[in-house]
Order: sequence, then structure tokens, then C-alpha cells
Amino acid sequence: MAGKNNRGVNNRSDAIILLPSAVVNFARPNLLYGTDENAGPFGVWDPSKGFFTQSTHPALYELNFPTTGADGLYFDLDIEGVDASELIWEPVTHEGITATVEWKHVTAAMWMDGPEEVTRVTLTGPKIDDYDLAMHPYPNVVHKPHLPQTFELVGKDREGNEVVTYGFVLQKWFLVREDVTMEDEEAPNYAVWHAMWCNVFGYRLPKVKDLTNAVCLDYDHDPDNYECNGAVGATPSSSGNYYQRQIGAGLFSEWGKIYYYFGAKFGDDDYPTSDATDSIPFFSVASFDGQVLAGDPPRLYDGVCVTP
Repeated sequence: MAGKNNRGVNNRSDAIILLPSAVVNFARPNLLYGTDENAGPFGVWDPSKGFFTQSTHPALYELNFPTTGADGLYFDLDIEGVDASELIWEPVTHEGITATVEWKHVTAAMWMDGPEEVTRVTLTGPKIDDYDLAMHPYPNVVHKPHLPQTFELVGKDREGNEVVTYGFVLQKWFLVREDVTMEDEEAPNYAVWHAMWCNVFGYRLPKVKDLTNAVCLDYDHDPDNYECNGAVGATPSSSGNYYQRQIGAGLFSEWGKIYYYFGAKFGDDDYPTSDATDSIPFFSVASFDGQVLAGDPPRLYDGVCVTP
């Protein structure tokens, strides 16, 4: 028989072995323009994985990616501690915006090394998909969501038990206006024309800070600063006239080269904003790297609107 402080070979141990909990480590949007000067700080951004999960506490979901959205944008969840293919997710809808989660085989994406099985979150919501409406808007035909709204995605096992969650808070929703040409020859510039169009739906033309966290450096550091002098980007700020991948720092800063979300119908050029100076009629922001440019009124621009 074993001594008082020892266990016999047939005695049952009272120790409980705890299996590691399932957790979402990263939310991965488009990784293009996410390295070198465009890379966010460690702890926020990993160039090969995406955005670190900042909080699993519901009261702090606003710290997580994304804070901005548009119809057709998507990202992948990097889940550890469970077979993600076995999870069941219910869509979550608030204010006409739906986040749908599915396990899917992805054959190609420019920011992936090859085919992958992923847990993909797709956003759908208010959009413009009618050419006549893009040209001739009228009120109350496009829903204007009341934001912010909290989305909690819950992955369950086949018995209905909650296994893993991921939460985020959408602060801004964007409408894309594509393939339009100016019919009104009296319109002063495309920024003004797009702004009028956005206002009909109850949206507005974005400011620079709604799109990018680019910083316009002084002349000694950037001789081309006349293009962006006076522009104010989002915070946390980048280190130059390009976006840095940060959460809550503008649509392009969060989502990367947005043209490659093909279902979202963004263009691969720059978008006009409502910001201006005495010498610059409006600033535009490059959708692929967040650079701020001086707008050119006669030039054709695609448009994007944002919730007030």
C-alpha cells in the first residue's frame, strides 16, 4: 500500500486535464500592400496573417477588425484549438447589414500562396447595383444603417454548444458608385457631383480620414507634399503619404488593395473626398495604397459614399 502522501498504482488521479480553448488569432483581409512601409505595428498587424484579435471581451469588440464595411467585402478567421471545418455559424444581421460565415475552399487569391480551406466572413448590405439609380438617384431607395452596430459571430459544434466567438463593431458603411460619367456639363467637378449624389441617399462624400491614415510630410521630407499639403488622415497615423494597416484608420487602411475584392466593385484608382484647401479644390485618395493626391476637377472619378 502506498504511503500517506503517495498514490497507489490503482488510485484515480483527481487532476483534470483541460484541453486548450478554441480562439480566433487573426482576422485576415486582403494582405496586398501590407508589408514594408504599409505594414502596421506588431501586435496589430502580421503581414502574413492579417490583424491580430485585439479582444475577446464583448465590451471591447470595437478594438477588433473591421470597423468599416461595404457590400461584398470579406475576411478570413484564423481559428486555433478546434477543427474549424466542423463549426456551424448562423448569419448575423443588424440594420440591413449581414455577416455570413462559411467554411469554403478558395482556389485563388493574390495574397495567398495557393488553394486553402478557410473560414470566410462576407459582409452584405446596402449597395447600388442599378445603373439608372447610379445616374439618377432619388431618396429613400437605399437603406442608411444606423451605426455603430456590434456583430458577434458564434461558431457552434453539432450539438449546438458554443465553441468560439469573434466580435467586431461596424462604425461606417460605404456605398460604391461605379461606371458613371457626368451628364451635367454645368457641374463644377466630380467631387461636387458625387457629393450631391451621396446626399440624396442620406450619405455623404468621405473625408480623407474616412479612407486612409496617410500623413503629409513637410517639404524637406517629401518634395511632392504640394499634392497633399493640408490633408488630415485618420489615426493611428501612418509614417508617410501612404496607408499603414491599422484598425479604425480608414476603409483602405483596414481592407488593403480594395480592387481585388471583386464582388465589392471598387475601382483601382483614387476616390474624391470632401476635404479641400484654398489652393486644392478637393483631395482624392488612392484606393490601392492610401496615398493622398490633389484632385483634378475635369478628370473622371468613380465615387464612394459613407454613412454620416
